[in-house]
Amino acid sequence: MNLNEIRTLFPYIKNDIIYFNHAATGPFSTLLVNAINKVLKEKSERNIDDFNSFKDVAVETKSILASMLNTVPERLAFTDNTTNGLNFLAQSIQWKKGDRILLNDIEFPANVYPFLNLKRIGVEVDFVKSDNGKVTADMIIDAIKPGTKLISVSYVQFLSGYRIDLEKIGKHCKDNDIIFSVDAIQALGAVKLDVEKSNIDFLSCGTQKWLLGFQGLAFIYLNEKLQRKIIPANIGWLSVNNAWNLLDYQIDLKTTADVFQGGTINVLGVYALNASLKLFNDFNFNEVEKRVLENSKYFLTKLASIGINGLLLNSNESELAGIVTFKIKDPDLVVKKLEQNKIICSQRVGMIRFSPHFYNIFDEIDRVVDVLQKN
Repeated sequence: MNLNEIRTLFPYIKNDIIYFNHAATGPFSTLLVNAINKVLKEKSERNIDDFNSFKDVAVETKSILASMLNTVPERLAFTDNTTNGLNFLAQSIQWKKGDRILLNDIEFPANVYPFLNLKRIGVEVDFVKSDNGKVTADMIIDAIKPGTKLISVSYVQFLSGYRIDLEKIGKHCKDNDIIFSVDAIQALGAVKLDVEKSNIDFLSCGTQKWLLGFQGLAFIYLNEKLQRKIIPANIGWLSVNNAWNLLDYQIDLKTTADVFQGGTINVLGVYALNASLKLFNDFNFNEVEKRVLENSKYFLTKLASIGINGLLLNSNESELAGIVTFKIKDPDLVVKKLEQNKIICSQRVGMIRFSPHFYNIFDEIDRVVDVLQKN
């Protein structure tokens, strides 16, 4: 499937809308809409109890995700959102008073509160101070203290769009027996991520942004080494091996990530994610990342040409990932002007944030820059 064919799958484009807000919520493609409509029709007319059909789709969806992350499906589990995925981790580790967690001061709150909540049991939380919208791998490593047991970072920072060097942090964590956790919601679907190469122990990611899926569905990854060390704080009837022996109440926990998938999950969300992942697969994940980075670099250059300096202007390509953010006078007025021109973006912390995806084109970026120049 080529780029022009993919653009026809997003009906909003025909309405002359420029949607550069994938870091907030992704739009639905017609592939997703058709897949969901088919499920709704089946469940309303014929195949009402479609559990077996759903199981096949869930297995296929995990298989695609596993390939995307360079892992195996048994290391993945569905959950409802990024925060609760991180809560699974935070509440399942056997903490001791005085253990330390290392975060940074520009994390999205989803990657903060699950860990701050542990202060009530004596866990210490340290924050790395950012520098102009960036927290680098070296800054993280330099801030490690005796007793640091876990480091959690966003692969891509939600405001500046800075992409951190996961491999450098992961290697240091592996060498020093520190748990390495990653919030990947602003990265997956835009840039590639290899959990093995980056020595990631745990990952949590919602599907509603760059992955173009539903709100209310996320997934986690954890490696076998970490799973052997933790005790799941919350289990359900599907967390055990004898789940379908319904009256045999034996806690024989699964040794796969499915132990965290204790009950009913967002069925429609899985069907939606399946449709979107197939779209990425058809275009090729390498090409997706290539186009996202091309759009990011072009956007930053065009903004600079009219005197607007993005936060990541002059950054290396390895530090970019799709988000383009800048400071501007009267951001409320600017957003209103953009909306009047059918251009959708976000205002975050007094700044304007654009987030074009791989199927967006340079002509759309040119139109946005033209409106900003006239503002």
